[in-house]
Amino acid sequence: MKRTNTFEVVPLSDADEELLRRLLDASAALWNEINHERREHYADPGGDVWDISEYRGRYGGTLGASTVQQIERKNREAWRSFFALQKKGEANGKPGYWGNAEDGRELRTYIRNTSYTVEWGEYSRLEILVGHDLKDEYGLGYRERLRLEVRGEPNWKEYDKQGRLELFWDENAQTFRAFQPVTIDNSRLAHPLADETAALDIGANNLVACSTSTGTQLLYEGRNLFERFRETTREIARLQSLLDDGRYSSHRIRSLYRRRTRRRDHAQDALARDLIERLHDEGVSTVYVGALTDVLDTHWSVEANAKTHNFWAFRQFIDRLACTAEEYGISVEVRSEAWTSQECPNCGSTDRTTRHRDTLTCPCGFGGHADLTASETFLRRHQNSERSDWRTRHAVSRQRQTDVARPMARPVRLKWNDHDWSESPRSCSNEERTNPQVASVGR
Repeated sequence: MKRTNTFEVVPLSDADEELLRRLLDASAALWNEINHERREHYADPGGDVWDISEYRGRYGGTLGASTVQQIERKNREAWRSFFALQKKGEANGKPGYWGNAEDGRELRTYIRNTSYTVEWGEYSRLEILVGHDLKDEYGLGYRERLRLEVRGEPNWKEYDKQGRLELFWDENAQTFRAFQPVTIDNSRLAHPLADETAALDIGANNLVACSTSTGTQLLYEGRNLFERFRETTREIARLQSLLDDGRYSSHRIRSLYRRRTRRRDHAQDALARDLIERLHDEGVSTVYVGALTDVLDTHWSVEANAKTHNFWAFRQFIDRLACTAEEYGISVEVRSEAWTSQECPNCGSTDRTTRHRDTLTCPCGFGGHADLTASETFLRRHQNSERSDWRTRHAVSRQRQTDVARPMARPVRLKWNDHDWSESPRSCSNEERTNPQVASVGR
């Protein structure tokens, strides 16, 4: 099973940082040259994008022959992906450049799995191969590698095999980062502690509302995240409007795009990890997630569309959630959640309910948090469906149970602080009435 370790990389001296930056800049220059040649071949009716020049002679002394090979291979993979998407009618542009010499290149490289080592411990470190010209210039021995400090706790210190290392400068965090793909044995994965279930309502303002069959409810707020996403989008549009005719981007615009994406991805990665760890502690073995098509069909608007498509990157998040859940033996199933956000859990009405901001109300007397109510309704619907299927398969006659989930406790509200999701002491509005039983008592 493949997983990825992510960690921060810190040079041990100013000279080491200068060497590292030159290595990454040369890698970007190599990528751009290869990519330019392939784009030229692509534009030529008789050209062959796979037929490129030999670059090891020019770049091997700086990068090392194996790194030159990895960048060539990575660029080839990008073009193969482009042609595959083009065949499906989904391609949105040829592989791009990693910046340019005038505006600044994207500092990035790829190191072959045999050309680096990582040691974990009290003083974790990363050692990478560099070309002999840089070794001579910076005083490294013939067999010596550039040694860098590693910060951060990896998820997988023990693995069977390591893959190609991606090393880059993170402009947003102003630090060097590394992605290390690893292959682990399935025996290292955790297992569900029980057979409970959970349902997620993925929304625009609240990223995830979760209800579990144990009675726990979780709410991950997203307003601040989306506002920052939208502010960056507006700044990108402003800068694009100032470009000269014929220009479509700039170093600043590309930097903002990268910052916007990485900020979102960081929050989503942390959300998936935090959520799955909490659900594992609850004994959850199955998580139901609402299909995005249901959200767009019932609540489409320009703003909602921007949130669900551009900001949320729904399919990417579900893949990330499923990947994390797999580590704990939890399955993720995408199911229809049609009308759950409008259904009154007290009387079952969908046409009489009213949603205003985060609140769902019904003339029958129910009032509660809309997203949490939707996740609870979603949970009950599929639990009842699963029980119905089980009864049919086993021909067991039982009295129909309508309230499968246990009474919900006070929801846990979580907010993002740019580093992790932490519990907020503030309660959800009307949250004590999100459970129909509680609502009827309160009235």
